[in-house]
Amino acid sequence: MRTRLTLHPEQDGAKHLRDRYGDRLVCVRYRYDATKKQRWKTVELIIEKSAWEPPTPIRQDDTIVALQVTVREREVRQQVKAAGGKWNPRELVWELPYGRVVALGLTGRIVAKASGETPCPTKREGAH
Repeated sequence: MRTRLTLHPEQDGAKHLRDRYGDRLVCVRYRYDATKKQRWKTVELIIEKSAWEPPTPIRQDDTIVALQVTVREREVRQQVKAAGGKWNPRELVWELPYGRVVALGLTGRIVAKASGETPCPTKREGAH
C-alpha cells in the first residue's frame, strides 16, 4: 500500500474532517492498494495528551565526534568540510562538533575514536 497524499487539517479535502474531529485531527492520508485496486482515506487523531520531558542528550552540541566518510563520498566530505570538519589522518576519520553533525543529518556516520570524545574548545573573548 502506498501513501500518495497527506493533508493537514487546514487544507481543502481535510476541512470537513476537521469539523468532525476538531483539534484532535493531525492529518488525512490517501493510501492506494494497487493489488486490490482500492483507495483508502485514513485519519490520524490525537487520543491522549500528557506532560513529557525530553531525555537529556547523550552528547552536548560542542562535543567533537568522529565521522566515517569514504573517499568516494565527495559530496558528504564537502558538506563536512564546509561545516568546519577536520580530517584526522591518524584515526582516518573526520571530526566535527556533534551539533553540526545533527544539523547535517549525519548521525548514522558517527564512529568511536580510539582517543575518545573531547569537548570543543571555546573561544575566549577578544581571541581570534
